This record gives sequence, structure tokens and C-alpha cells, in this order.
Amino acid sequence: MANLMRRAATSLAQGVRGFSVSAPRHAKVSVLGAAGGIGQPLSLLLKQSTLISELALYDVANTVGVAADLSHIESAAQVKGYVGDSQLEECLTGSKIVIIPAGVPRKPGMTRDDLFNINAGIAMALADAASKACPDAMLCIISNPVNSTVPIASEVYKKNGVFDPRKLFGVTTLDVVRANTFISELKGTPVTQTQCPVIGGHAGITILPLLSQVEPSCTFTDEERAALTVRIQNAGTEVVEAKAGGGSATLSMAYAGARFAFALLQAMNGAKNIVECSYVESDVTDLQFFSTPLLLGPNGIEQNLGMGTLIDFEQEALEAMKPELSGSIAKGIKFANQ
Repeated sequence: MANLMRRAATSLAQGVRGFSVSAPRHAKVSVLGAAGGIGQPLSLLLKQSTLISELALYDVANTVGVAADLSHIESAAQVKGYVGDSQLEECLTGSKIVIIPAGVPRKPGMTRDDLFNINAGIAMALADAASKACPDAMLCIISNPVNSTVPIASEVYKKNGVFDPRKLFGVTTLDVVRANTFISELKGTPVTQTQCPVIGGHAGITILPLLSQVEPSCTFTDEERAALTVRIQNAGTEVVEAKAGGGSATLSMAYAGARFAFALLQAMNGAKNIVECSYVESDVTDLQFFSTPLLLGPNGIEQNLGMGTLIDFEQEALEAMKPELSGSIAKGIKFANQ
């Protein structure tokens, strides 16, 4: 599994310059929430990809200006901005990938659950629009709390009769990116070659880096393993506090979102052995949604690679996360059906 995951490290570079086993199929990609703190740098990264023919940017304000700015960049993707509910359907029509970073960011002292009442409604409305305008598109949800917003989107797609579990993703790539970076810093491994699968969810203790499966193989003391796991779990808070009221983890999240989108684009174009972790509907555990490494293909998830063999520390952490993750899933499903 880790050997396949090493391919993910090159997703961003390959996605920018393009990759295909034959002639690439250029795709329309829509970003919903494109004028925000994540949406703008994410759109900048996506604009560079030769696999994207059209970049459709939607938000409640300011997207025309963002699109005009990006349109001056010397890359092939055509950019257009869409503003407000009346233009959302046009933005989505024909899209192959829809990425949703829309919503309010975390602020100091705010938990992901604090975001729920605002962001859940936003995610539900945008998922409903996507399910009607481009039901076959890959839907990538960044809006927090991901542990709940992905179940919300799932329920919306099921209600509208278009749910395909292969094509709905909660973007947890940032947890993998952080794990790789922090492990490299601690152990001195080459950062671009360090790969650590991260399973579970996308908040606090539901984030579980599988340090026993890191490649290149590393040895951790019990103290290092515990401290590193907590740092990866709380890395978002680390950024929120460092920005001191100036925002949350927007730039690194934009990078992670682009990396995941490029992985999807490569797989959709026929590239083999494209693996990324993502929070999806799953039967790996007794939880309905769970993040594990996924083998991606032309139609989304080709195979769920599971979580491999866990050491005692990881197994205990898995059991400890289940009540919280289960509650978040139930909260999202209840919201979507009320």
C-alpha cells in the first residue's frame, strides 16, 4: 500500500504539467467558494493544469474579479466567474470535478462543531445544485466539518436518485501532507519521498496517522509516536493560533485540494496506481464513512485499499475515535433529513 501511496507525492507536479497514457481528456472543473481564503489559492493552482480546459469559479461575491485576475495567467484553462444563486447552475453544467471549499473559516477558540450550523447549510445547498446540474461529476468536499458535510452530501444525492459512492470524496489530503512533512522534519527522511497513510476522519482524534506504515520505514519511540500523532491531529489549531485571528489553514489546504484534484484528473485520464486517502462511504469499519487509501480510476474509486495491519497504539486510537466520528456522521445525516 505504501509503495502505491508514493505515487501520490508526484500528483501535484504531474497534474500541473498534465499526464495521460493517451491523448488527455480536458475537463471542466468547478470551484464553489472560489473567492475565499482557500478558493483563491486553490483556483490559482488549478489554473496551471494542462488537464483542465475550463475553470468555473463560483461564490456569492467577488468571483468575477478573481476570474479576471486568473485569466491573465499564461495557461490553457479558460476561466469564468459566476456570482449568486442565479448563475450556479451554469457554473456547474458540464463539470467533471466539483470542489467545494465554501463556508466560514475556523477562528481562535472555535471547534469544527462550531462551524456546523453555518457550513452544513452551505454544503447541503451546493451539493443539491451539483446533484442536479452535473450528477456524474466527482464531488470533492473541503467545507468543514468534513466528518458531517460528506454524509450531508451523500444524503442529498440519495434523495435526488443520483448517488454514486465512487464519486463522493471528503478531502483529507491535508492530514497526509502534514504527516509527511512532520515525519520528515523529525526523522530526516526526504520529504518528497515520505509517505504516511492517514485514516479515520478529518478532525481531532478522528485523524489517525498510521506511523507504523510510513515509507521509508521509520522507528518511533512510544513518546515520539504519541506526540507526533497529537501534533498531526491538532495541526489545524496550530495554524489558527499562529494566525491570531487572521484566518485558518488556507494555503496548505489549497495545496492539498489541488493535489487531490490532480490525482483524480490523472486517474480519469487513464493513469494507473493513483492512490490518495479520502473520507468516503466505506465498509472497512462499522462506521458508514471512513478515510483510507483509495485506488482511483476513470470512474472515481476503483478499490478501497483498507487500513492494513495496525499496531496496538493505532488499534486503541481507532476504537477511541469511533464514538466521536459516529456522532459526527449521525449529525450530518440528521441535518440532511430534517
